[in-house]
Amino acid sequence: MERTTMITNLPPLVVMGVSGCGKSTVGALLGERLGVPFFDGDDFHPAANKAKMASGTPLNDEDRAPWLAEIGAALATPADGAGTRIIACSALKRSYRDLLRSFAPDLVFIHLSGEATTISGRISGRAHEYMPSSLLASQLATLEPLGADEVHIPVDILGDPASLVDGIVRELELS
Repeated sequence: MERTTMITNLPPLVVMGVSGCGKSTVGALLGERLGVPFFDGDDFHPAANKAKMASGTPLNDEDRAPWLAEIGAALATPADGAGTRIIACSALKRSYRDLLRSFAPDLVFIHLSGEATTISGRISGRAHEYMPSSLLASQLATLEPLGADEVHIPVDILGDPASLVDGIVRELELS
């Protein structure tokens, strides 16, 4: 039986990183562990964004803006009244993270990162509805490091997902 960890005053969380780093897997496990809802940011993309990515064309800032606003609104005012939630979202640029924080100022980013070869290997071993492995290079090029003023938990993806979640929960308990 999976244990649930209760942390009082848990802020909204975004599990971020490039495609293939494990955002959905870690986010879902973290949601189960903390007893809060998890949502995949991919589900917030409009059909036009999905079609563009499926064709192998990277999204630009204009494509991402309405998607990020949808995610920000979901972080700020949960429609289900559940309070805290976890959303997987690449959040590659500082400006994207600033936009998300404009909706949820206490937002904490959980940044999953690893070597490009590790992530590429993971992507090649999975099937994704619209995110071809050819877009990894553009995501890595777009990724901007988190600033010291951005509340975040850095996570190296080399461990198994359950161990990563254990480490994230420990960090959240300390904050």
